Amino acid sequence: MSTEQALRDRSESKCELCSATDNLSVYEVPPGSLGGVDDSVLVCSTCKGQIENPETTDANHWRCLNDSMWSQVPAVQVVAWRMLNRLKSEGWPQDLLDMMYLDDETSLWAKATGDHLDDSEKVIHRDSNGATLEAGDNVVLIKDLDVKGAGFTAKRGTAVRGISLVQDNAEHIEGRVNGTRIVILTKFVKKS
Repeated sequence: MSTEQALRDRSESKCELCSATDNLSVYEVPPGSLGGVDDSVLVCSTCKGQIENPETTDANHWRCLNDSMWSQVPAVQVVAWRMLNRLKSEGWPQDLLDMMYLDDETSLWAKATGDHLDDSEKVIHRDSNGATLEAGDNVVLIKDLDVKGAGFTAKRGTAVRGISLVQDNAEHIEGRVNGTRIVILTKFVKKS
């Protein structure tokens, strides 16, 4: 059975957020969704569009979360929690958030994208030119770097592909140079 069909069975062919029945599709809940039933929700085009494009969010549409936040499906709980956090400046979503319960694992999943944080609280990685770095980006070293403990120098101009971000430190990224995984200061790289 396909993921979409399994989600249709689970949701009785309704959007798992607002209960609409038209234009339904699978939304894979980030981060690291494998596209399976457990980490996806069936949503209508209205919900999906507003989830993916925050600037188009219509707060009144999301009053539907008053019901869907009580779903037993963790993926639905995660999306509901994230949307309520996005809208909490409206007032009413904060009341729902105060009532909502997520188990520890689901709470970690919901917070994993950092969407709930104010801009001042987010850890934002920037290269030497101020460009925002994301996990998986490719960067180029702008300076020769002595790699302590590995016994080599990473030369200026070396490409580092598929970086990962150090979540609690905006000045550090990780990547492979000469087959060795190293920590690199963001001020010594530029996004390529």
